[in-house]
Amino acid sequence: MPDLAGRVADAFEADVREQEESRLSPLAVRSYETRGRAYPEEEECRLRTPFQRDRDRIVHCKAFRRLKHKTQVFIDPQGDHYRTRLTHTLETAGISRTVARALKLNEDLAEAIALGHDLGHAPFGHTGEEALDEALAERFGRRFRHNEQSLRVVEVLERDGRGLNLTVETRDGILHHTGPGEPATLEGKIVRLVDRVAYINHDIDDALRAGVLSAEELPQEELALLGSRGSRRIDTLVHDIVEASAEADDIVQSREVGRAMLDLRAFMFESVYLGPAAQEQRALAIATIRRIFDRLVEHPEELPPDRPGEVPDRVADYIAGMTDRFALAWP
Repeated sequence: MPDLAGRVADAFEADVREQEESRLSPLAVRSYETRGRAYPEEEECRLRTPFQRDRDRIVHCKAFRRLKHKTQVFIDPQGDHYRTRLTHTLETAGISRTVARALKLNEDLAEAIALGHDLGHAPFGHTGEEALDEALAERFGRRFRHNEQSLRVVEVLERDGRGLNLTVETRDGILHHTGPGEPATLEGKIVRLVDRVAYINHDIDDALRAGVLSAEELPQEELALLGSRGSRRIDTLVHDIVEASAEADDIVQSREVGRAMLDLRAFMFESVYLGPAAQEQRALAIATIRRIFDRLVEHPEELPPDRPGEVPDRVADYIAGMTDRFALAWP
């Protein structure tokens, strides 16, 4: 290895520590005070903090690249401007950084958690997740949750079974971005809330673009409070999170704005995610997941041979890793 010593590298960690001590809130996670990784690193990078290394490992992993062909709302959409899991992830990361910066929390940790939070999502969005969960429950008495699968991706599946060896804080935030249990850090709590802020608003845009909704059908009382345009709603929600959280020393929303967002989310589930216009696509997604699942359970020899775990684990890992188009084209 070449000698990597240099003036900037020599001073990097000390400079970061000094900057964080003077700039960050006492509630923020300090970059060099992480609780560590699953196993020791062979060598540390002298020009990146531990959370910056987490971010880069996630961005360069295969599961992250596959997000560009995974559904957000519409199955394998033909238009160029519909969101995918990748664009949702990037929007979540950007908003999370904004909130973390305003609250003087660790932006790099929030970004790393956001970039990794959906790595384990099944194809076909929440419909695909539900179909895989039901199949596993019926056949093996097991469950599938995409947050748990995201953690499995970074701990076990990437790098040929070695995992990405992310920090404890990043892994905790990925696991607890949804479902029971709260993240252990405020940075993780930011991603948990911002994930909803992002998908509710961009899914409205996509539903309007697809003609599934008209502007007149949207809940007018909630829009009057949050804003008629997606960018305005996000701006309102972000400002509310920052102001309410600063007062509470926690990551929260005001009661009025939080209730409006939950009402908007309920409307989207009723009208779009589970609405009549989605039934045909839901049926296709469920049938596709079931067809692949049943085939692989009966013929596990068709699974990639290098996948760890028992047959249920290997089947779930393989299906969850598929993109929409790969699953639709699967023999």
